[in-house]
Amino acid sequence: MKIHAIQTGTVLIKKSQLVGKGAGFARQLNILFDSEWVEPLPILAWVIEHPEGLIVVDTGETARAAESGYFPAWHPYYRMAVRLNVAPEEEIGPQLQKLGIQPADVKTVVLTHLHTDHADGLHHFPKSEIYVDGGELAAARTLLGRTLRGYIPHRWPDWFAPKFLEFNEKKAGPFEQVHRLTRAGDVLVLPTPGHTPNHVSVIARQDGVSYFLAGDASYSEQALLERKVDGISPDKAQALKTIDKIREYAVRERTVYLPSHDAESMSRLEKEIVST
Repeated sequence: MKIHAIQTGTVLIKKSQLVGKGAGFARQLNILFDSEWVEPLPILAWVIEHPEGLIVVDTGETARAAESGYFPAWHPYYRMAVRLNVAPEEEIGPQLQKLGIQPADVKTVVLTHLHTDHADGLHHFPKSEIYVDGGELAAARTLLGRTLRGYIPHRWPDWFAPKFLEFNEKKAGPFEQVHRLTRAGDVLVLPTPGHTPNHVSVIARQDGVSYFLAGDASYSEQALLERKVDGISPDKAQALKTIDKIREYAVRERTVYLPSHDAESMSRLEKEIVST
């Protein structure tokens, strides 16, 4: 098994999104009116070369995000609080081809959640088996999801009809239920609610090391170690419970922690740097 990191451009967000301020809905309002931007963060997706078939975890952002009208003009978050920079050649499809992988050969795609920077590369995988949490899909289609939560389901491909994850396998450390993605049991999907109420992460195990593909369970390893919750998470307490479960898992198992917007994730993967 081999894991590749693919950076699909960068994203600029506000400082109060990186580390949330306030409680409840005020945390999201603070993002809109914050004047401080962080340095550009990577938008990472992951490819697992597995004997049972190629697995992609998240699909990154699309270059179309820079087009006028791609995001709803009325939406304050997309107008005021995020800036995306993705070149066409940075999309996941062309980058897979540079690795010698055709997108059509990808067997399985797992989406940690359905925010645009994790799902906008879906159009590269019409022939793949796509998995998402059923609650995440339902939430993204609601009025609340399309407004306050920032999902844009009208940008999903017409053919998008994912399979739902089923968390009915034996537990992995503090995670009581998991979805086994491979027959060998070395790639698992587990619930990590917080950033969204139905967010998931993926663990790939090899040679005594767990590669924890965290999505946005935290924005960085530092945020995990310092128990800092981002400003998007609607339930801070739930996000902290997930962070503590990940920390407990990393105490029990040698874990390389790989969030999707951490500039150090690619280096940790390459050097197999275990979280401590």
